[in-house]
Amino acid sequence: MRQSDLARIRRFNRAVTRETGAMEESFLGRGRPLGAARVLWAIGEEGRDVADLRAELALDSGLMSRLLRGLEAEGMAEVAPDPTDRRRRRATLTAKGQSERAEYDRLNDQMAEGMLARAPRHRDALLAAMDLVAVTLNAERIDIRPADPADPVARACLAAYFALLADKIDGITAAHVPDPDPEAAKFRPPQGTFLLAWCDRLPVGCVSLKPLEEGVAEVKRLWVDPAARGLGLARRLMRAVEDAARDLGYRSLKLDTNAALPEAIALYERSGWAPTAPYTGFPATHWFAKPL
Repeated sequence: MRQSDLARIRRFNRAVTRETGAMEESFLGRGRPLGAARVLWAIGEEGRDVADLRAELALDSGLMSRLLRGLEAEGMAEVAPDPTDRRRRRATLTAKGQSERAEYDRLNDQMAEGMLARAPRHRDALLAAMDLVAVTLNAERIDIRPADPADPVARACLAAYFALLADKIDGITAAHVPDPDPEAAKFRPPQGTFLLAWCDRLPVGCVSLKPLEEGVAEVKRLWVDPAARGLGLARRLMRAVEDAARDLGYRSLKLDTNAALPEAIALYERSGWAPTAPYTGFPATHWFAKPL
């Protein structure tokens, strides 16, 4: 790597560290450093399994224990055996801790607005750059799991998917966006599935599956957020939906796509999908099938 590139990365790191107050003894003026504040916020409103909390924050058990003891001493949190599995421990916030978490939310929102206010003409570009950095650094932690197709997050991903189609394919307009989706029931088990990819609590991709004919399901609506493209997430989503189809008992899959989406076509060809006879109309121009 060029020295100039290293210098730019270091400048970015210094700017983020300074702006967020990561080195301060009292993060956002609340009397505790950033590490303890992150633990308090990550426990959340519903509480968290301590092992899951430690994994999310990438902390060793000793440091996690010290931070939790500190929050307990402040009356912010309580740690007790999980009532469903007493081998595990669960952290929950007290009423005082809930109030403190809400105050951190308010102050963080205030800090974020201040950052964006410095460059009002570049607000969208700045947010897109932040998304790209955050998703790239968290690429190995992206989690794919089922969701309900009617969930607001799923519907937001579908809206982004159809916006992409409208941008790429002549003849596609906002009128083609099904919201709410009249076929939502087909994307729920035991007929199908809807998968969301999550990166640090925000969605960055989706793919879905619905029945097509006896023993055959159709893969639909593969979408990856621009910030997550180039990280192999589309391949992961396709593998995940194929595994889900096997679990549901399907023997083969089909999908359709459009010539205006060459990256998607290349992905399917590299992943063992073969051209098949047309089975849908506009906007499809290419059709693929794959045995399971």
